[in-house]
Amino acid sequence: MNLFEEISENLQKGNARGVKDLVQQAIDERRPAKEILDEGLLSGMSIIGEKFKNNEIFVPEVLVAARAMNMGAALLKPLLKEAGVKACGKACIGTVKGDLHDIGKNLVKMMMEGKGFEVIDLGTDVAPETFVETAAKENCQIICLSALLTTTMSGMEDVVKAAEAAGIRDKVKIMVGGAPLTDAFCRKIGADAYAPDAASAADKAVEFCSA
Repeated sequence: MNLFEEISENLQKGNARGVKDLVQQAIDERRPAKEILDEGLLSGMSIIGEKFKNNEIFVPEVLVAARAMNMGAALLKPLLKEAGVKACGKACIGTVKGDLHDIGKNLVKMMMEGKGFEVIDLGTDVAPETFVETAAKENCQIICLSALLTTTMSGMEDVVKAAEAAGIRDKVKIMVGGAPLTDAFCRKIGADAYAPDAASAADKAVEFCSA
């Protein structure tokens, strides 16, 4: 098994210490940071995403794998910056106004980071203006909206309208997700995509940014 495969294996098992040590070893061996990221960390996280999508693993396993990935990624960050490696895309994410649920949002953030995205997490109970201002200021290609309550779903339409009013609607894709949502609701409010789970959301985001 090569070093990158070992990093991927340890990440999938959620062995954060192992991942950190192996990433450090790869850095010491002067392996390119982008290769360590793509072939070690991101390839491991991509397997986690697929398994999660197929119900082979569940939220706790995803959380420990993501923690392991973040430990490794922290070592690579300064090197990637030095090498001028850009994230594959930039997104801001949050749970809409009036809603304090964040497990789904956190999973989507992890899966997107696992695909090489830079994700700005706005937290929960986020006002429409905050989404739009952040997207404009940070040049985000995607705004991700989460809601778990039927009573807060309408807040998603407010974000679409706020993006239109701010004149950035044509520059940003708006993705929505959460237990009570459907594809039909997504189309009705004029958002760009609905994802039924975190792994699908990350795949869709990659699609948008590579289009």
